[in-house]
Amino acid sequence: MIKVVEVTTPKGFQDFVHFPFTLYKNHPYWVPPIINEELEAIDKERNPVFKNADAAFFLAYKRDKIVGRIAAMVNWIEVKELQKNKLRFGWFDVIDDVEVTRSLLEAVKTFGKKHQLDFLEGPVGFSNLDKAGMLIEGFEEMNTMITHYNYPYYMEHMNALGLEKLAVWVEYEIKISSFENSPKKVQKFGELMLERYNLEVIHFKKTKDILPYVDQMFVLLEETYNKLQTFVPVQPYQIKHYKERYFKYIHPEFIKCVKDSTGKLVSFVIIMPSFTKALKKVNGKLFPFGFLHILKALYFNHRASFYLIGVHPDYQNKGVTAIIFNEIQKLFNKKGITLVETNPELEENDAIQKMWKNYEHRQHKRRATFTQPLDK
Repeated sequence: MIKVVEVTTPKGFQDFVHFPFTLYKNHPYWVPPIINEELEAIDKERNPVFKNADAAFFLAYKRDKIVGRIAAMVNWIEVKELQKNKLRFGWFDVIDDVEVTRSLLEAVKTFGKKHQLDFLEGPVGFSNLDKAGMLIEGFEEMNTMITHYNYPYYMEHMNALGLEKLAVWVEYEIKISSFENSPKKVQKFGELMLERYNLEVIHFKKTKDILPYVDQMFVLLEETYNKLQTFVPVQPYQIKHYKERYFKYIHPEFIKCVKDSTGKLVSFVIIMPSFTKALKKVNGKLFPFGFLHILKALYFNHRASFYLIGVHPDYQNKGVTAIIFNEIQKLFNKKGITLVETNPELEENDAIQKMWKNYEHRQHKRRATFTQPLDK
């Protein structure tokens, strides 16, 4: 018999966060999150997203053993401002038993009906800056710090229960050559666009130098992606939260910005050294010694991961990405980085994917969200 219980106690939340560590124990491709960060993300007192969101967290039991987990979330900005009567689900992990998945989704649907929502979508987080998408290709690749890993049977469960694919993301691995051997088309185009539009690249040496530009970056992020199907506006208090959560992982030199002659930001990119292997060693705990692996990965690494890219609509399709990639190329060569992974990009985002075709690359992962009406 399967029993689904809503999590309400400190021990329950600990069990909720620790379940994947049991499910994926010793798995070669699963990269664990930081336990304390996961606990903070689902804590209504510590995560400011709950100012505009509601959530419930569920654990599934079979013979008194935890066999699955799921979160049900409603982002009220999405519902009230964007008129999307959507229930989000995430933090989804389960054994290979479709009936457990069915029971978890039924608990989510009950939560959604209580809030008079129409359909569910997931796996996603509270906003489009959180991890999203179920892995559907690339099961022999490790996830990055900002993506999920899951077993192949997750997708089989979705199909068996009648959920349909909604959004699909792709990810690429790109080989980095020397700047001299990088695509001449990108080099020349970048130089031409700098001169034509009187643009200037901003470089950073210290984290404090970045802070005056952070709010502009989030405004630019909204202007870049507000037409995409997954977009939800990010609130100022969430920006503060993301700064506190992620800036400790960012090397200042790995942020590049482009401004126009008035000083207005027209493009930016945030890259992280790859923390995949470090997080594997840390296994969810930064203390007492885990942070040393993170620190080593921050400064000594041959891999990197894209996190965010923003381009103002007035400059999209005008070669500004070539400017950014020229600067990234120089940085990677300086730091000895030879491989970079892209963040998940919506399959229909042709503009950025055309850029990868200039480089030696492989499309190595694909992930999707799934949807279903709540009354089905």
